[in-house]
Amino acid sequence: MVGITSYGICIPPYRLARDEIAQAWKIKSLGGERAVARYDEDSLTMAVGAALGCLKNGLKQVDGLFFASTTSPYKEKQTAAIIAASLDLPRETRTADFTDSLRSGTIALSSAIDAVKSGSSRNIIVAASDCRMGAGRSQFEQLFGDGAVALAIGDSDVIADIEGNYSLFGELLEAWRLEGSPFVQSWEERFIVTEGYMKTMQTILSGVMEKYRVTPKEFAKVVVYGPDVKSHANLAKRLGFDLRTQVQDPLFESLGNMGTAALPMMLVAALCEARPNDRILVANYADGGDAFILKITENIGKVQEKMKKRLEKKICINYERYLTWRDLVPLEEPKRPDIRPPSVSCLWRERKSVLALYGNRCRECGTVQYPPQRVCANCQTKDRFEDYKLSDKHGKIFTYAIDYLTSSKEAPALIGVVDFEGGGRIMCEIAECEPSEINIGMPVEMCFKKLGEGGGVLNYFWKARPVS
Repeated sequence: MVGITSYGICIPPYRLARDEIAQAWKIKSLGGERAVARYDEDSLTMAVGAALGCLKNGLKQVDGLFFASTTSPYKEKQTAAIIAASLDLPRETRTADFTDSLRSGTIALSSAIDAVKSGSSRNIIVAASDCRMGAGRSQFEQLFGDGAVALAIGDSDVIADIEGNYSLFGELLEAWRLEGSPFVQSWEERFIVTEGYMKTMQTILSGVMEKYRVTPKEFAKVVVYGPDVKSHANLAKRLGFDLRTQVQDPLFESLGNMGTAALPMMLVAALCEARPNDRILVANYADGGDAFILKITENIGKVQEKMKKRLEKKICINYERYLTWRDLVPLEEPKRPDIRPPSVSCLWRERKSVLALYGNRCRECGTVQYPPQRVCANCQTKDRFEDYKLSDKHGKIFTYAIDYLTSSKEAPALIGVVDFEGGGRIMCEIAECEPSEINIGMPVEMCFKKLGEGGGVLNYFWKARPVS
């Protein structure tokens, strides 16, 4: 049996009401709100957050990590390798990037299924993440949302058995983004929905049901990608699915269209409510289509969590803040010295302490130190240390500063000293927290974030955030 063994999601807590966007441009609002990644987040950091959730759900052994996105931070460098290093996975882990199509997530999923079935891998994490932008005043600007999902594919402790899959390709220039362009473009909506989405999805869904001899009524849930609310509903009606009881909410109103993560996010929402022996029909669309038939097992209760809890944490932002985070408006630079670009050789030497957040612990007295030291600050023993991982530890704010003179993209910046449970202390930025919320003793957890860019090099490190 090969199927999904665990899952994790990363939803930025920041929400931008579509009414805010519509008011700025004096256009019609689509209603609801969209999830927005902060300036220190991108598709890589969100993928790390989702994969960490996947590991916390009980996944023990990982020998493969596939990353899927249309907004990978590097055009020529493997993002999956950075994610694997941040997760502290073994060096033998197979890594791969799947890019340039909104179907990349399900293409990566199919590849993971094939690898596990062949016996070349036992457990593969597929992390789909996107942070797309639509041009100002466009429908895409309101419709898009940011987020990431990680699904673990394996052959033991399966929570959703993948009974079958079906794929086909299609060539139609409907939504695209050229090299160097930050915004997604598209052709005329009625044409691409009628000739592309509707026809392809009807073919793929009819094809998978015919191949495995099942009918629409046999599915407890139908998880189908849609470019917008109207097209999604029309497709479900044409194929005979009950919109009220069978069709999974596309999450447009609360999160937005998350690109490669859109369908996996809907699937996780369905898994959160699924019961043993339920059948779920899953279908994705972009440059063709992929369809899967899943059957829920008795193991679902071991990893099930309610997605509503993740949606409850919200920090509302205005449109000006969104424009600032996306570098869409020029801002006056702070009167500070230029930040030196990171040293690639230094990052390589300290990759374990920087990417995986390892300190060390004294073998004599148990004192934990970060960054790793040669001499114990407590007992002065030299070179008697063992590696000690801090990224998975909770802590509390010992003290903090609210910095209004920061060189960060947004002021004030929150800088805190965190004392970890079990020992160890680190000074770092506090993320996903407003200045009015921070306090001494506040419980925090670590999260992987982007510090900035210098000399063409992206710099990533860990920050603390309030425990969700």
